[in-house]
Amino acid sequence: MRIASTKKIHAGTILAQTIYNENGVVLIKKGMRLTDKLLRRLLNNGITYIYIEDGTTPDIEVDQTIPDELRLEATNMIKDTFIELKNAGLGQRSYILDRRSKELTNVVEQILSNIQENEKSLSLLADIFVSDNYVFQHSLNVTIYSLAIGVELNYSTKQLTEIGVGAMLHDIGKMFIDPKILQKPDKLSDEEFEIIKGHTQVGFDYLRKHQYMPTVISHCAYQHHERLDGSGYPRGIQGEEIHTYAKVIGIADVFDAVTSSRVYREAMLPHEGLEILYAGAVNLFDKEMIEAFKRSVVAYPNGLTIELSDGRIGVVIRQNTNLCDRPVVRILEENGNPTASPYEIDLERTVNVTVKDVLVD
Repeated sequence: MRIASTKKIHAGTILAQTIYNENGVVLIKKGMRLTDKLLRRLLNNGITYIYIEDGTTPDIEVDQTIPDELRLEATNMIKDTFIELKNAGLGQRSYILDRRSKELTNVVEQILSNIQENEKSLSLLADIFVSDNYVFQHSLNVTIYSLAIGVELNYSTKQLTEIGVGAMLHDIGKMFIDPKILQKPDKLSDEEFEIIKGHTQVGFDYLRKHQYMPTVISHCAYQHHERLDGSGYPRGIQGEEIHTYAKVIGIADVFDAVTSSRVYREAMLPHEGLEILYAGAVNLFDKEMIEAFKRSVVAYPNGLTIELSDGRIGVVIRQNTNLCDRPVVRILEENGNPTASPYEIDLERTVNVTVKDVLVD
């Protein structure tokens, strides 16, 4: 299978990876021939990239970071928690948050177990879910990425559990913002953007009032948009003033925001998301945390077509652990011509060759 740009695919192409909605219901099953109508449906749902069948790469497999069942359970848990808290009366919220925090902790522990037991780097590009509410999927993805950074930095089990729950609830304040503003497909006005920015304060005020929620969890909601140089919000605090968990979640939040498909914006590929983080290293983000994230995430997912620095073109077929930008590549073209017999090159061992460009058909 190979990764392709949805808007460049022609009718008749065979889908190689099933696409689900946020409730785990199959929208388009793998093996189906994509019609113009189905392709429009994907584009209308903001799906930028999909996996398609390809004669030169039938053996390529994508690594599933989190089992579908656990992803569905976690997404529904976040969704149910956010909606229940939003709709509850003031007298009920403490009870609900106490009950839900135990359930969220259980899900965090399951996700953490998967990450710790799986030595492969994370690739959420393989997990294609269409969601009516971006906040729920985003909260889960940020949780997965934050836990991966925490594991790489050797955080304790207690710290990992706290940062996991904090990541799940980091955007809770958005549930109290007008959905018309939150899901607006056009550019936000200055006034609307100020309202959006207010979700950090709203989330903090909401979480800190509940005795069952550790204070650090509320600070994850409060500070995940703060930046080292003081350019963030809501308070413009700097450096060590920002809680460690918020620094981690801030990195995960930005990466998922730019690499996730949205109806009004095309998703970037993982290597582009990493470039944005590196551009902000030192000034905006903690460099050690970014390095830990780089060791945890796949920059060039399996099935991605790339051009190497020596002009050869191939498809990524396997990953090298902790070397996100040095995968194993199947060469399909050299000197401008298809290879008679495709062969593999391991970029971990071929140090004089690098990835020059990404070619998405």
